[in-house]
Amino acid sequence: MGIQIAPSILSADFANLESEIARIGDADLVHVDVMDNHFVPNLTLGLPVVEAILARTTLPVDCHLMIDDPDRWAPGYAEAGAHNVTFHVEAAAAPVRLAREIRRHGARAGVALKPATPVEPFEALLPEIDMLLVMTVEPGFGGQSFLDVCLPKIRRAREMVSRSGLDVWVQVDGGVSGETIERCAGAGADVFVAGSAVYGADDAAKAIDDLRRLAGNATG
Repeated sequence: MGIQIAPSILSADFANLESEIARIGDADLVHVDVMDNHFVPNLTLGLPVVEAILARTTLPVDCHLMIDDPDRWAPGYAEAGAHNVTFHVEAAAAPVRLAREIRRHGARAGVALKPATPVEPFEALLPEIDMLLVMTVEPGFGGQSFLDVCLPKIRRAREMVSRSGLDVWVQVDGGVSGETIERCAGAGADVFVAGSAVYGADDAAKAIDDLRRLAGNATG
């Protein structure tokens, strides 16, 4: 798929989501952060709002579930029509079974890792998933500063995927901007979640194009 930019509506105006999503029509994905105030200390939105978003955009919807008990709740997002459903491995009781259930409902299955969670133990999980999300901030809030300490982890994730020969995307989420995206792309990421870097710009379409260009330069 090459470089993909996934603006996060966590940085959008929640009172005007339909028009805010229209601002990012040139994006590859619309990234939706679902938080339950248990797994992370923040509460955002849930399945009913995701269903409303799905009904109002043609962009593929990329759901990142920062919630307890994803084994119970994640399949519902896939069943609703999300393109990607990513759960945190730290919260899942049976990640292989859950990934298979997400895929069974027609979505791509993703696994997310907090900054302190090592990537190596999950190499055997790669055949069961479609995306590996390396968090480059602590999950829970937008607008945080990028953690450079995660760059070697992105490289290790890319090396694992390359060894597997599988079509698994490596996504980064947290502090992605014009100042950091080239380092992430150079380390091996190919899907980039950007919140304030897009929604904080006067021209969201130009911000998306600029991020895509910078990432492409780092990998070309």
